[in-house]
Amino acid sequence: MSVNSAPKTPFLDRDQSILAFNERVLDWARRPEVPLLERLRYLAIVSSNLDEFFEVRFAPHLAAFQTNEQRGAITAQTYREVSAKVHDLVAQQYAIYNDEVLPALEKRGIKVVAHGERNTHQRRWVKEHFLQEVQPLLLPIGLDPSHPFPQVANKSLNFIVRLTGRDAFGRENEIAIVKVPRALPRYVRIPGARGSKQANFASISSIIRSHLNDLFPGRTVTEFSQFRVTRHSDLAVDEEEVKNLRTALRLGLQQRHYGQALRLEVSAGCSEFLSDFLLQQFALPPQSLFRVPGPVNLVRLNQLIDLLDAPNLRFERYLPGWPVQLTPGQSFFERLKQGDVLIHQPYESFDAVLAFLREAVEDPHVLAIKQTIYRTGAKGEMADLLREAVRRGKEVTAVVELKARFDEEANINHAERLESVGAQVVYGIVGLKTHAKMLLVTRREDGQIRRYAHVSTGNYNPGTAKLYTDLSYLTADEALTADLDQVFLHLASQNRLPKLNQAMIAPFHLHKGMLDRIDATVAAAKQGQEARIILKMNALTDEPLARALALASQQGVQIDILVRGACILPAGVPGYTDNVHVRSIIGRLLEHSRVFCFRMGQHEELWLSSADWMNRNMLRRIELAWPVTDPALRHRVMEECIHQYLQDTRDAWRLQPDGTYAKVGTVGAKGKPALHSAQSTLMGRYGSKA
Repeated sequence: MSVNSAPKTPFLDRDQSILAFNERVLDWARRPEVPLLERLRYLAIVSSNLDEFFEVRFAPHLAAFQTNEQRGAITAQTYREVSAKVHDLVAQQYAIYNDEVLPALEKRGIKVVAHGERNTHQRRWVKEHFLQEVQPLLLPIGLDPSHPFPQVANKSLNFIVRLTGRDAFGRENEIAIVKVPRALPRYVRIPGARGSKQANFASISSIIRSHLNDLFPGRTVTEFSQFRVTRHSDLAVDEEEVKNLRTALRLGLQQRHYGQALRLEVSAGCSEFLSDFLLQQFALPPQSLFRVPGPVNLVRLNQLIDLLDAPNLRFERYLPGWPVQLTPGQSFFERLKQGDVLIHQPYESFDAVLAFLREAVEDPHVLAIKQTIYRTGAKGEMADLLREAVRRGKEVTAVVELKARFDEEANINHAERLESVGAQVVYGIVGLKTHAKMLLVTRREDGQIRRYAHVSTGNYNPGTAKLYTDLSYLTADEALTADLDQVFLHLASQNRLPKLNQAMIAPFHLHKGMLDRIDATVAAAKQGQEARIILKMNALTDEPLARALALASQQGVQIDILVRGACILPAGVPGYTDNVHVRSIIGRLLEHSRVFCFRMGQHEELWLSSADWMNRNMLRRIELAWPVTDPALRHRVMEECIHQYLQDTRDAWRLQPDGTYAKVGTVGAKGKPALHSAQSTLMGRYGSKA
């Protein structure tokens, strides 16, 4: 089957699909059964996601609108459609925040007190706090020819003020800007009425707005508004031209905060005079203006959540259990000689992965450790262990991906600290991000060299490993560990990658390997054999793969796709994708594992991977996929990552032929919903009993 020559399947719009994903996340903020502070957190998550959407995805839409030129599938009309969708999503957010969550919090004794609601004692306290803690950090800037509009950093909080009267030099410059430093806490606890147990808070924007006149003595504030601008923040570095990628990225990080303006948020009551002035300053059309009835940055609600000691308003704390295949205290090397080990995070603890690396660092028989570093977090516990390995005389190679979006600075710091102790640090291949998660340990045993490895669908980040579902795989398999050794050699030396035993690597084999396996299911279907494809991933946006799946569906292949985020392949479209079923699981945990299953008659293949089915993963990144051959582990992966989720009726959404998503639900006895949650089931199965 030639994918390129096949008739094109109508695909869903990728950006609209991303926004639809955020609608599904927002549904958690609506659910009355979700603890209140978690509902608040989901509002913050959606805001953070929308920030990143504008920072990374929106610039081409705005450019197409401003130039009235088509850029591929992006046009002035897509700008209007995407803008309208975001406006609708933001309206839903603030409606939930103002009409549902805030009143519910007040009933539970938690209130964000506006200036007009404060009593005399509270106003006196806020005034004192402003004078001592806030005003010393504020520097109002009156605009005139010698004081132009200041540089406003990406996503920073600011105020625009309109004044009457004259300044110290007798001039009537009526516009001033007040930038709010990020160092100021966004929420502070304020006193309540005597004897009251209510927890009262004031936002920094409310504190400043109620004292704006104090910043302009002798003048009167007639209009004001908080505002926030979101800028294009995707770093672009010409790797072919720069001599030192790390140095170039450091310079780029300094400029990131001042990229092209893409979105302007202001208070709902902002006058047209002030909003028009800001739109002109940032060269934005009216559709890029967002008037919001509340804080312009709901992401900062996380600070309010952190200030509250209210465990009854949060999810019950989950403690992951120690991996069931491992015995505490047993040597990893001895255990892996018996067979491969699967760790299903975060149901099972990521601490076992740290323990594996720690044992390798401390073992005198270990000669070398090689690891990829993509998103390990700012603390970098694994990087600390690698430095300790160098101090103990082991050969350490770290493949650090400096271009991991929004983790560039952390990774640059890790690279510099590793180099400072003598580790061999390489930055992968020019033009390709190293996204594969690999850790290879070389050990001398009885005069021979033996390798042990950890590979994963997710990052080496102890923080996100508590929130993301991923599969960690520990192995001493000679064929697979030899493949990994060749990949590390390729990344360091840039020599040609030889034929591998088991693994598939992007951008060399993985894309074609997936297409070939789709073709194999089609061949089985044509022979009247069982033909089925089951996929679990974060996103499906690669057109050749989506087209191949559509054509396979037309040949009778049954296709189930579990995709958390964007999916361009429509499901159940007559004549195109009749046999394609797409589900999205949005739960308490973020679904992140990648599992690919292909069934052709009596033959079945099961692959785990670091890659989503996106063009960038397949063609512009170093990615890894490896087969699961152990029957017991295959059964476990299929049961926990596939069957549990295909049966989910609480957190599952089904993609409709028109591109919308509908909640999945079943009705049990007496008409009550019969809800099954894959995540809750697995948390109950593996959670620590301690």
